[in-house]
Amino acid sequence: MGSAAGRWILLVSILGSGLAGIDATVVNVALPAIGGSLGAGFTGLQWTVTAYTLTLAAFILLGGSLADRFGRRRMFIVGVVWFAAASMLCGLAPGIGTLIAARTLQGIGGALLTPGSLAILQATFAPGDRAKAIGAWSGLSGVATAIGPFLGGWLVEHASWRWVFLINAPVAALVVFLALRYVPESRDPAAAPRLDIAGAALGVVALGGITYGLLEQPSQGITALPVLGALVLGVAAGVAFGVVEWRSTSPMVPLDIFRSRQFTAANLVTFTVYGGFGAVFFLLIIQLQVVSGFSPLAAGVSILPITFIMLALSSASGALAYRIGPRLQMSVGPAVCALGLVLMLRIGPDASYVADVLPGVAVFGLGLAIMVAPLTATALSSAPVDRAGLASGVNNAVARAAGLLAIAVLPAFAGLGGDDYTRPEAFNAGFDRAMWGAVAVLLVGAAIAAISISNHALDEAGHTPGEPGEALRDVARIHTSPHPHPQVIASHCAVAAPPQLIDCGEGADDTSHR
Repeated sequence: MGSAAGRWILLVSILGSGLAGIDATVVNVALPAIGGSLGAGFTGLQWTVTAYTLTLAAFILLGGSLADRFGRRRMFIVGVVWFAAASMLCGLAPGIGTLIAARTLQGIGGALLTPGSLAILQATFAPGDRAKAIGAWSGLSGVATAIGPFLGGWLVEHASWRWVFLINAPVAALVVFLALRYVPESRDPAAAPRLDIAGAALGVVALGGITYGLLEQPSQGITALPVLGALVLGVAAGVAFGVVEWRSTSPMVPLDIFRSRQFTAANLVTFTVYGGFGAVFFLLIIQLQVVSGFSPLAAGVSILPITFIMLALSSASGALAYRIGPRLQMSVGPAVCALGLVLMLRIGPDASYVADVLPGVAVFGLGLAIMVAPLTATALSSAPVDRAGLASGVNNAVARAAGLLAIAVLPAFAGLGGDDYTRPEAFNAGFDRAMWGAVAVLLVGAAIAAISISNHALDEAGHTPGEPGEALRDVARIHTSPHPHPQVIASHCAVAAPPQLIDCGEGADDTSHR
Protein backbone atom coordinates (compact mmCIF):
# COMPACT_ATOMS: atom_id res chain seq x y z
CA MET A 1 0.00 0.00 0.00
CA GLY A 2 2.95 2.30 0.61
CA SER A 3 4.16 2.05 -2.99
CA ALA A 4 3.28 4.65 -5.60
CA ALA A 5 1.40 2.04 -7.63
CA GLY A 6 -0.63 1.02 -4.59
CA ARG A 7 -1.62 4.60 -3.89
CA TRP A 8 -2.76 5.10 -7.49
CA ILE A 9 -4.83 1.90 -7.37
CA LEU A 10 -6.43 3.03 -4.12
CA LEU A 11 -7.20 6.45 -5.64
CA VAL A 12 -8.87 4.82 -8.66
CA SER A 13 -11.03 2.67 -6.40
CA ILE A 14 -12.06 5.60 -4.21
CA LEU A 15 -12.88 7.86 -7.16
CA GLY A 16 -14.86 5.11 -8.89
CA SER A 17 -16.96 4.25 -5.86
CA GLY A 18 -17.30 7.95 -5.11
CA LEU A 19 -19.03 8.49 -8.46
CA ALA A 20 -21.92 6.31 -7.40
CA GLY A 21 -21.74 7.41 -3.77
CA ILE A 22 -21.94 11.15 -4.33
CA ASP A 23 -24.56 10.74 -7.05
CA ALA A 24 -27.27 9.56 -4.69
CA THR A 25 -26.91 12.39 -2.20
CA VAL A 26 -26.65 15.15 -4.78
CA VAL A 27 -29.72 13.86 -6.63
CA ASN A 28 -31.84 13.92 -3.47
CA VAL A 29 -30.90 17.54 -2.84
CA ALA A 30 -31.80 18.44 -6.43
CA LEU A 31 -35.26 16.82 -6.48
CA PRO A 32 -37.39 19.94 -5.95
CA ALA A 33 -35.42 21.79 -8.62
CA ILE A 34 -35.78 18.85 -11.02
CA GLY A 35 -39.52 18.73 -10.43
CA GLY A 36 -39.93 22.44 -11.01
CA SER A 37 -37.76 22.49 -14.13
CA LEU A 38 -39.30 19.46 -15.82
CA GLY A 39 -42.86 19.91 -14.58
CA ALA A 40 -42.80 16.55 -12.82
CA GLY A 41 -45.31 15.35 -10.27
CA PHE A 42 -44.37 13.67 -7.01
CA THR A 43 -44.42 10.23 -8.65
CA GLY A 44 -41.88 11.49 -11.18
CA LEU A 45 -39.54 12.44 -8.35
CA GLN A 46 -39.99 9.01 -6.80
CA TRP A 47 -39.11 7.38 -10.13
CA THR A 48 -36.04 9.61 -10.45
CA VAL A 49 -34.66 7.97 -7.32
CA THR A 50 -36.06 4.45 -7.63
CA ALA A 51 -35.15 3.91 -11.30
CA TYR A 52 -31.47 4.09 -10.37
CA THR A 53 -31.83 1.97 -7.24
CA LEU A 54 -33.91 -0.66 -9.04
CA THR A 55 -31.34 -1.58 -11.68
CA LEU A 56 -28.46 -1.17 -9.24
CA ALA A 57 -30.04 -3.61 -6.77
CA ALA A 58 -31.06 -6.08 -9.48
CA PHE A 59 -27.73 -6.22 -11.32
CA ILE A 60 -25.09 -5.65 -8.67
CA LEU A 61 -24.51 -9.35 -7.94
CA LEU A 62 -24.33 -10.08 -11.66
CA GLY A 63 -21.85 -7.21 -11.97
CA GLY A 64 -19.57 -8.92 -9.48
CA SER A 65 -19.77 -12.20 -11.39
CA LEU A 66 -18.99 -10.44 -14.68
CA ALA A 67 -15.92 -8.84 -13.10
CA ASP A 68 -14.64 -12.16 -11.79
CA ARG A 69 -15.13 -13.85 -15.14
CA PHE A 70 -14.12 -11.20 -17.69
CA GLY A 71 -11.70 -9.11 -15.66
CA ARG A 72 -12.19 -6.75 -12.75
CA ARG A 73 -10.41 -3.80 -14.31
CA ARG A 74 -12.22 -4.31 -17.61
CA MET A 75 -15.70 -4.38 -16.09
CA PHE A 76 -14.85 -1.54 -13.73
CA ILE A 77 -13.87 0.65 -16.69
CA VAL A 78 -16.96 -0.44 -18.65
CA GLY A 79 -19.07 0.50 -15.65
CA VAL A 80 -17.42 3.91 -15.25
CA VAL A 81 -17.86 4.75 -18.95
CA TRP A 82 -21.47 3.49 -18.91
CA PHE A 83 -22.20 5.48 -15.75
CA ALA A 84 -20.72 8.64 -17.24
CA ALA A 85 -22.64 8.28 -20.51
CA ALA A 86 -25.90 7.75 -18.62
CA SER A 87 -25.08 10.75 -16.43
CA MET A 88 -24.74 12.89 -19.55
CA LEU A 89 -28.14 11.69 -20.71
CA CYS A 90 -29.57 12.60 -17.31
CA GLY A 91 -28.05 16.06 -17.45
CA LEU A 92 -29.38 16.72 -20.95
CA ALA A 93 -32.84 15.19 -20.37
CA PRO A 94 -35.60 17.36 -21.90
CA GLY A 95 -38.34 15.78 -19.81
CA ILE A 96 -38.96 13.64 -16.75
CA GLY A 97 -39.51 10.47 -18.83
CA THR A 98 -36.10 10.79 -20.45
CA LEU A 99 -34.50 11.46 -17.07
CA ILE A 100 -36.07 8.34 -15.55
CA ALA A 101 -34.91 6.19 -18.48
CA ALA A 102 -31.39 7.60 -18.18
CA ARG A 103 -31.39 6.95 -14.43
CA THR A 104 -32.28 3.32 -15.17
CA LEU A 105 -29.22 3.07 -17.40
CA GLN A 106 -27.13 4.84 -14.78
CA GLY A 107 -28.04 2.15 -12.26
CA ILE A 108 -26.71 -0.54 -14.60
CA GLY A 109 -23.43 1.36 -14.85
CA GLY A 110 -23.31 1.59 -11.07
CA ALA A 111 -23.89 -2.16 -10.78
CA LEU A 112 -20.89 -2.77 -13.05
CA LEU A 113 -18.46 -0.34 -11.45
CA THR A 114 -19.19 -0.62 -7.74
CA PRO A 115 -18.31 -4.28 -7.10
CA GLY A 116 -15.16 -3.76 -9.14
CA SER A 117 -13.97 -0.81 -7.06
CA LEU A 118 -13.69 -3.10 -4.03
CA ALA A 119 -12.72 -6.27 -5.89
CA ILE A 120 -9.70 -4.47 -7.38
CA LEU A 121 -8.38 -3.79 -3.88
CA GLN A 122 -9.10 -7.34 -2.78
CA ALA A 123 -7.26 -8.76 -5.79
CA THR A 124 -4.24 -6.45 -6.00
CA PHE A 125 -3.21 -5.85 -2.39
CA ALA A 126 -1.33 -8.49 -0.42
CA PRO A 127 -3.11 -9.87 2.66
CA GLY A 128 -0.90 -7.82 4.97
CA ASP A 129 -1.84 -4.55 3.25
CA ARG A 130 -5.43 -5.37 2.42
CA ALA A 131 -6.96 -4.26 5.72
CA LYS A 132 -5.19 -0.88 5.55
CA ALA A 133 -6.25 -0.39 1.93
CA ILE A 134 -9.88 -1.23 2.65
CA GLY A 135 -9.83 0.96 5.76
CA ALA A 136 -8.52 3.88 3.70
CA TRP A 137 -11.08 3.15 0.97
CA SER A 138 -13.86 3.11 3.53
CA GLY A 139 -12.82 6.29 5.31
CA LEU A 140 -12.06 8.38 2.22
CA SER A 141 -15.22 7.18 0.51
CA GLY A 142 -17.05 8.39 3.61
CA VAL A 143 -15.48 11.81 3.16
CA ALA A 144 -16.64 11.79 -0.47
CA THR A 145 -20.11 10.89 0.72
CA ALA A 146 -20.10 13.80 3.15
CA ILE A 147 -19.22 16.17 0.31
CA GLY A 148 -22.22 15.04 -1.74
CA PRO A 149 -25.02 17.08 -0.11
CA PHE A 150 -22.84 20.20 0.01
CA LEU A 151 -21.79 19.78 -3.63
CA GLY A 152 -25.33 19.08 -4.78
CA GLY A 153 -26.76 22.06 -2.97
CA TRP A 154 -24.05 24.36 -4.32
CA LEU A 155 -24.55 23.18 -7.89
CA VAL A 156 -28.31 23.59 -7.72
CA GLU A 157 -28.03 27.08 -6.24
CA HIS A 158 -25.18 28.45 -8.35
CA ALA A 159 -25.43 26.51 -11.62
CA SER A 160 -28.27 24.10 -12.41
CA TRP A 161 -29.60 20.75 -11.28
CA ARG A 162 -28.27 19.41 -14.59
CA TRP A 163 -24.70 19.82 -13.34
CA VAL A 164 -25.47 17.31 -10.60
CA PHE A 165 -25.22 14.74 -13.40
CA LEU A 166 -22.90 16.44 -15.89
CA ILE A 167 -20.11 16.78 -13.33
CA ASN A 168 -19.67 13.00 -13.40
CA ALA A 169 -18.18 13.07 -16.91
CA PRO A 170 -14.79 14.71 -16.15
CA VAL A 171 -14.36 12.63 -13.00
CA ALA A 172 -15.09 9.46 -14.98
CA ALA A 173 -12.56 10.44 -17.65
CA LEU A 174 -9.88 10.80 -14.96
CA VAL A 175 -10.82 7.45 -13.41
CA VAL A 176 -10.60 5.64 -16.76
CA PHE A 177 -7.20 7.20 -17.53
CA LEU A 178 -5.76 6.22 -14.15
CA ALA A 179 -7.27 2.72 -14.27
CA LEU A 180 -5.76 1.99 -17.68
CA ARG A 181 -2.39 3.28 -16.53
CA TYR A 182 -2.04 1.88 -13.02
CA VAL A 183 -4.55 -0.89 -12.26
CA PRO A 184 -3.53 -4.47 -13.16
CA GLU A 185 -6.12 -6.76 -14.66
CA SER A 186 -7.32 -9.66 -12.54
CA ARG A 187 -9.95 -12.35 -12.78
CA ASP A 188 -11.01 -15.46 -10.91
CA PRO A 189 -10.20 -18.72 -12.74
CA ALA A 190 -12.69 -20.49 -10.49
CA ALA A 191 -15.56 -18.17 -11.41
CA ALA A 192 -18.85 -19.82 -12.30
CA PRO A 193 -18.76 -21.12 -15.89
CA ARG A 194 -22.23 -19.75 -16.64
CA LEU A 195 -23.72 -16.36 -15.87
CA ASP A 196 -27.14 -16.29 -14.28
CA ILE A 197 -28.72 -14.01 -16.87
CA ALA A 198 -32.18 -15.48 -16.30
CA GLY A 199 -31.97 -14.80 -12.58
CA ALA A 200 -30.86 -11.21 -13.12
CA ALA A 201 -33.63 -10.59 -15.67
CA LEU A 202 -36.31 -12.04 -13.41
CA GLY A 203 -34.99 -9.93 -10.53
CA VAL A 204 -35.40 -6.78 -12.62
CA VAL A 205 -38.94 -7.75 -13.67
CA ALA A 206 -39.91 -8.62 -10.09
CA LEU A 207 -38.59 -5.40 -8.57
CA GLY A 208 -39.75 -3.32 -11.52
CA GLY A 209 -43.28 -4.70 -11.59
CA ILE A 210 -43.84 -4.36 -7.87
CA THR A 211 -42.28 -0.89 -7.79
CA TYR A 212 -44.40 0.33 -10.72
CA GLY A 213 -47.58 -0.97 -9.14
CA LEU A 214 -46.83 0.64 -5.78
CA LEU A 215 -45.79 3.98 -7.27
CA GLU A 216 -48.73 4.28 -9.65
CA GLN A 217 -51.42 2.92 -7.34
CA PRO A 218 -52.13 6.25 -5.59
CA SER A 219 -52.91 8.01 -8.87
CA GLN A 220 -54.49 5.18 -10.90
CA GLY A 221 -56.06 3.03 -8.19
CA ILE A 222 -55.27 -0.54 -7.22
CA THR A 223 -57.85 -1.97 -9.63
CA ALA A 224 -56.46 -0.16 -12.68
CA LEU A 225 -55.26 -2.72 -15.22
CA PRO A 226 -51.69 -1.36 -15.53
CA VAL A 227 -51.27 -1.29 -11.76
CA LEU A 228 -52.83 -4.68 -11.07
CA GLY A 229 -51.02 -6.24 -14.03
CA ALA A 230 -47.66 -4.86 -12.90
CA LEU A 231 -48.13 -6.16 -9.35
CA VAL A 232 -49.15 -9.63 -10.57
CA LEU A 233 -46.24 -9.71 -13.02
CA GLY A 234 -43.81 -8.62 -10.32
CA VAL A 235 -44.95 -11.25 -7.84
CA ALA A 236 -44.94 -13.98 -10.52
CA ALA A 237 -41.43 -12.99 -11.58
CA GLY A 238 -40.33 -13.11 -7.95
CA VAL A 239 -41.64 -16.66 -7.60
CA ALA A 240 -39.99 -17.62 -10.89
CA PHE A 241 -36.74 -16.09 -9.65
CA GLY A 242 -36.80 -18.39 -6.64
CA VAL A 243 -37.45 -21.45 -8.82
CA VAL A 244 -34.67 -20.54 -11.27
CA GLU A 245 -32.16 -19.91 -8.49
CA TRP A 246 -33.05 -23.19 -6.78
CA ARG A 247 -32.60 -25.23 -9.95
CA SER A 248 -29.59 -23.40 -11.42
CA THR A 249 -26.14 -24.97 -11.23
CA SER A 250 -24.59 -21.47 -11.11
CA PRO A 251 -27.19 -19.31 -9.34
CA MET A 252 -26.69 -15.63 -8.70
CA VAL A 253 -28.15 -16.19 -5.23
CA PRO A 254 -27.73 -19.78 -3.99
CA LEU A 255 -30.84 -20.17 -1.87
CA ASP A 256 -29.27 -22.74 0.42
CA ILE A 257 -27.44 -19.90 2.15
CA PHE A 258 -30.76 -19.10 3.82
CA ARG A 259 -30.65 -22.44 5.63
CA SER A 260 -28.73 -20.55 8.31
CA ARG A 261 -31.40 -19.28 10.69
CA GLN A 262 -29.19 -16.42 11.83
CA PHE A 263 -28.44 -15.34 8.27
CA THR A 264 -32.14 -15.37 7.45
CA ALA A 265 -32.97 -13.49 10.65
CA ALA A 266 -30.27 -10.88 10.02
CA ASN A 267 -31.57 -10.25 6.52
CA LEU A 268 -35.15 -10.04 7.77
CA VAL A 269 -34.02 -7.38 10.24
CA THR A 270 -32.11 -5.67 7.42
CA PHE A 271 -35.17 -5.62 5.18
CA THR A 272 -37.38 -4.26 7.95
CA VAL A 273 -35.16 -1.51 9.32
CA TYR A 274 -33.86 -0.35 5.95
CA GLY A 275 -37.45 -0.33 4.77
CA GLY A 276 -38.26 1.79 7.82
CA PHE A 277 -35.85 4.57 6.97
CA GLY A 278 -35.48 3.98 3.23
CA ALA A 279 -37.65 6.95 2.29
CA VAL A 280 -36.78 9.20 5.20
CA PHE A 281 -34.15 11.31 3.52
CA PHE A 282 -35.98 11.34 0.22
CA LEU A 283 -38.80 13.05 2.10
CA LEU A 284 -36.64 15.01 4.56
CA ILE A 285 -34.71 16.89 1.88
CA ILE A 286 -37.98 17.96 0.23
CA GLN A 287 -39.50 18.87 3.61
CA LEU A 288 -36.57 21.11 4.46
CA GLN A 289 -36.77 22.96 1.14
CA VAL A 290 -40.51 23.11 0.46
CA VAL A 291 -41.91 23.45 3.98
CA SER A 292 -39.09 24.91 6.08
CA GLY A 293 -37.74 27.21 3.39
CA PHE A 294 -34.15 25.93 3.43
CA SER A 295 -32.04 26.53 0.34
CA PRO A 296 -30.79 23.42 -1.52
CA LEU A 297 -27.33 23.97 -0.04
CA ALA A 298 -28.63 24.37 3.51
CA ALA A 299 -30.88 21.31 3.15
CA GLY A 300 -27.97 19.20 1.94
CA VAL A 301 -25.64 20.33 4.70
CA SER A 302 -28.34 19.72 7.32
CA ILE A 303 -27.96 15.94 7.15
CA LEU A 304 -24.15 15.89 7.37
CA PRO A 305 -24.12 15.16 11.13
CA ILE A 306 -25.40 11.67 10.34
CA THR A 307 -22.32 10.92 8.25
CA PHE A 308 -19.97 12.38 10.86
CA ILE A 309 -21.58 10.41 13.69
CA MET A 310 -21.31 7.21 11.65
CA LEU A 311 -17.65 7.91 10.88
CA ALA A 312 -16.89 8.55 14.53
CA LEU A 313 -18.78 5.68 16.16
CA SER A 314 -19.21 2.77 13.74
CA SER A 315 -15.86 1.12 14.44
CA ALA A 316 -16.43 1.25 18.20
CA SER A 317 -19.94 -0.10 17.72
CA GLY A 318 -18.63 -3.03 15.70
CA ALA A 319 -15.98 -3.80 18.31
CA LEU A 320 -18.58 -3.69 21.09
CA ALA A 321 -20.77 -6.16 19.23
CA TYR A 322 -17.89 -8.65 19.07
CA ARG A 323 -17.47 -8.33 22.85
CA ILE A 324 -21.07 -8.48 24.08
CA GLY A 325 -22.92 -9.98 21.13
CA PRO A 326 -25.00 -8.13 18.54
CA ARG A 327 -28.55 -8.59 19.84
CA LEU A 328 -28.69 -5.57 22.17
CA GLN A 329 -27.37 -3.12 19.59
CA MET A 330 -29.54 -4.55 16.81
CA SER A 331 -32.58 -4.08 19.07
CA VAL A 332 -31.70 -0.69 20.55
CA GLY A 333 -30.37 0.87 17.32
CA PRO A 334 -33.67 0.80 15.38
CA ALA A 335 -35.50 2.12 18.45
CA VAL A 336 -33.06 5.05 18.70
CA CYS A 337 -33.56 5.70 14.97
CA ALA A 338 -37.32 5.71 15.60
CA LEU A 339 -36.83 8.29 18.36
CA GLY A 340 -34.87 10.41 15.90
CA LEU A 341 -37.80 10.29 13.48
CA VAL A 342 -40.20 11.37 16.23
CA LEU A 343 -37.94 14.35 16.88
CA MET A 344 -37.99 15.13 13.15
CA LEU A 345 -41.71 15.84 13.51
CA ARG A 346 -40.57 19.20 14.87
CA ILE A 347 -39.42 20.12 11.36
CA GLY A 348 -42.10 22.33 9.90
CA PRO A 349 -42.65 25.86 8.62
CA ASP A 350 -39.91 28.27 9.74
CA ALA A 351 -38.00 25.44 11.46
CA SER A 352 -34.79 26.35 13.26
CA TYR A 353 -31.87 24.10 12.38
CA VAL A 354 -30.41 23.96 15.89
CA ALA A 355 -33.70 23.59 17.75
CA ASP A 356 -35.81 21.58 15.29
CA VAL A 357 -33.61 19.80 12.73
CA LEU A 358 -30.35 18.92 14.45
CA PRO A 359 -31.80 16.94 17.41
CA GLY A 360 -33.66 14.49 15.18
CA VAL A 361 -30.82 14.19 12.70
CA ALA A 362 -28.25 13.58 15.45
CA VAL A 363 -30.33 10.99 17.30
CA PHE A 364 -31.10 9.20 14.04
CA GLY A 365 -27.38 9.13 13.20
CA LEU A 366 -26.63 7.71 16.63
CA GLY A 367 -29.15 4.93 16.07
CA LEU A 368 -27.54 4.07 12.74
CA ALA A 369 -24.09 3.99 14.33
CA ILE A 370 -25.35 1.64 17.05
CA MET A 371 -27.09 -0.71 14.62
CA VAL A 372 -25.40 -0.90 11.21
CA ALA A 373 -22.06 -2.49 12.14
CA PRO A 374 -23.52 -5.32 14.29
CA LEU A 375 -26.30 -5.96 11.77
CA THR A 376 -23.97 -6.37 8.81
CA ALA A 377 -21.38 -8.31 10.78
CA THR A 378 -24.10 -10.73 11.90
CA ALA A 379 -25.27 -11.26 8.33
CA LEU A 380 -21.71 -12.00 7.22
CA SER A 381 -20.78 -14.14 10.20
CA SER A 382 -23.86 -16.33 9.92
CA ALA A 383 -22.72 -17.69 6.56
CA PRO A 384 -19.73 -20.01 6.09
CA VAL A 385 -16.46 -18.09 5.85
CA ASP A 386 -15.87 -19.17 2.26
CA ARG A 387 -19.24 -17.60 1.35
CA ALA A 388 -18.66 -14.29 3.12
CA GLY A 389 -18.59 -12.42 -0.19
CA LEU A 390 -21.92 -13.93 -1.20
CA ALA A 391 -23.39 -13.10 2.20
CA SER A 392 -22.17 -9.53 1.82
CA GLY A 393 -23.70 -9.15 -1.62
CA VAL A 394 -27.04 -10.65 -0.60
CA ASN A 395 -27.28 -8.47 2.51
CA ASN A 396 -26.46 -5.36 0.51
CA ALA A 397 -29.02 -6.26 -2.17
CA VAL A 398 -31.67 -6.84 0.52
CA ALA A 399 -30.97 -3.38 1.96
CA ARG A 400 -31.22 -1.77 -1.46
CA ALA A 401 -34.45 -3.56 -2.32
CA ALA A 402 -35.94 -2.52 1.01
CA GLY A 403 -35.03 1.11 0.40
CA LEU A 404 -36.44 0.92 -3.11
CA LEU A 405 -39.79 -0.42 -1.92
CA ALA A 406 -39.89 2.05 0.97
CA ILE A 407 -39.75 5.02 -1.40
CA ALA A 408 -42.71 3.50 -3.23
CA VAL A 409 -44.78 2.50 -0.18
CA LEU A 410 -44.21 5.11 2.52
CA PRO A 411 -45.30 8.20 0.55
CA ALA A 412 -48.41 6.34 -0.63
CA PHE A 413 -49.17 5.40 2.98
CA ALA A 414 -48.82 9.08 3.87
CA GLY A 415 -51.15 10.15 1.06
CA LEU A 416 -48.46 12.07 -0.83
CA GLY A 417 -48.79 12.40 -4.58
CA GLY A 418 -49.61 14.72 -7.45
CA ASP A 419 -48.14 18.16 -6.89
CA ASP A 420 -48.02 17.90 -3.09
CA TYR A 421 -44.30 18.64 -3.09
CA THR A 422 -45.11 22.15 -4.35
CA ARG A 423 -47.73 22.80 -1.63
CA PRO A 424 -46.09 23.24 1.80
CA GLU A 425 -49.18 22.55 3.89
CA ALA A 426 -50.05 19.31 2.07
CA PHE A 427 -46.49 18.04 2.08
CA ASN A 428 -45.99 18.86 5.76
CA ALA A 429 -49.04 16.79 6.72
CA GLY A 430 -47.87 13.89 4.56
CA PHE A 431 -44.35 14.10 5.98
CA ASP A 432 -45.67 13.73 9.53
CA ARG A 433 -47.74 10.67 8.58
CA ALA A 434 -44.77 9.13 6.77
CA MET A 435 -42.51 9.58 9.80
CA TRP A 436 -45.00 7.80 12.04
CA GLY A 437 -45.23 4.97 9.53
CA ALA A 438 -41.45 4.67 9.47
CA VAL A 439 -41.35 4.68 13.28
CA ALA A 440 -43.73 1.72 13.38
CA VAL A 441 -41.66 -0.28 10.87
CA LEU A 442 -38.41 0.44 12.75
CA LEU A 443 -39.94 -0.74 16.02
CA VAL A 444 -41.03 -3.96 14.31
CA GLY A 445 -37.42 -4.41 13.17
CA ALA A 446 -36.19 -3.87 16.72
CA ALA A 447 -38.62 -6.52 17.99
CA ILE A 448 -37.55 -9.02 15.33
CA ALA A 449 -33.92 -8.51 16.30
CA ALA A 450 -34.65 -8.95 20.00
CA ILE A 451 -36.48 -12.21 19.35
CA SER A 452 -34.39 -13.83 16.62
CA ILE A 453 -30.76 -12.70 16.88
CA SER A 454 -28.34 -14.78 18.93
CA ASN A 455 -25.51 -13.18 20.87
CA HIS A 456 -23.29 -16.01 19.60
CA ALA A 457 -23.79 -15.04 15.96
CA LEU A 458 -20.38 -13.36 15.74
CA ASP A 459 -18.38 -16.02 17.58
CA GLU A 460 -17.36 -17.96 14.48
CA ALA A 461 -16.14 -14.93 12.59
CA GLY A 462 -14.37 -13.48 15.57
CA HIS A 463 -12.45 -16.66 16.38
CA THR A 464 -11.72 -18.09 12.97
CA PRO A 465 -7.95 -18.08 12.54
CA GLY A 466 -6.01 -17.20 9.45
CA GLU A 467 -6.83 -15.38 6.26
CA PRO A 468 -10.48 -16.39 5.99
CA GLY A 469 -11.18 -14.56 9.23
CA GLU A 470 -9.27 -11.53 8.03
CA ALA A 471 -11.21 -11.53 4.79
CA LEU A 472 -14.47 -11.63 6.69
CA ARG A 473 -13.39 -8.75 8.89
CA ASP A 474 -12.34 -6.79 5.81
CA VAL A 475 -15.86 -7.01 4.44
CA ALA A 476 -17.37 -6.22 7.84
CA ARG A 477 -15.13 -3.16 8.02
CA ILE A 478 -16.53 -1.95 4.71
CA HIS A 479 -20.10 -2.34 5.88
CA THR A 480 -19.39 -0.44 9.11
CA SER A 481 -18.32 2.49 7.00
CA PRO A 482 -20.74 5.36 6.51
CA HIS A 483 -22.40 3.83 3.42
CA PRO A 484 -24.97 1.48 4.84
CA HIS A 485 -27.76 2.56 2.61
CA PRO A 486 -28.08 4.26 -0.70
CA GLN A 487 -30.54 6.95 0.29
CA VAL A 488 -29.33 7.46 3.82
CA ILE A 489 -25.60 7.78 3.76
CA ALA A 490 -24.99 7.28 0.07
CA SER A 491 -24.52 3.80 -0.01
CA HIS A 492 -25.50 4.55 -2.77
CA CYS A 493 -21.74 4.09 -2.74
CA ALA A 494 -22.26 0.44 -3.36
CA VAL A 495 -20.23 -1.52 -0.92
CA ALA A 496 -21.63 -4.85 -2.05
CA ALA A 497 -19.09 -7.58 -2.23
CA PRO A 498 -19.76 -9.90 -5.16
CA PRO A 499 -20.14 -13.61 -4.51
CA GLN A 500 -16.57 -14.52 -5.43
CA LEU A 501 -14.92 -11.43 -3.94
CA ILE A 502 -13.51 -13.01 -0.82
CA ASP A 503 -10.28 -14.83 -1.49
CA CYS A 504 -9.91 -17.27 1.34
CA GLY A 505 -6.43 -18.30 0.41
CA GLU A 506 -3.33 -16.28 -0.29
CA GLY A 507 -4.35 -15.31 -3.76
CA ALA A 508 -3.34 -18.55 -5.41
CA ASP A 509 -6.65 -18.84 -7.14
CA ASP A 510 -6.47 -15.38 -8.64
CA THR A 511 -4.68 -14.14 -11.71
CA SER A 512 -3.40 -10.61 -12.12
CA HIS A 513 -1.66 -9.14 -15.10
CA ARG A 514 -1.38 -5.93 -16.97
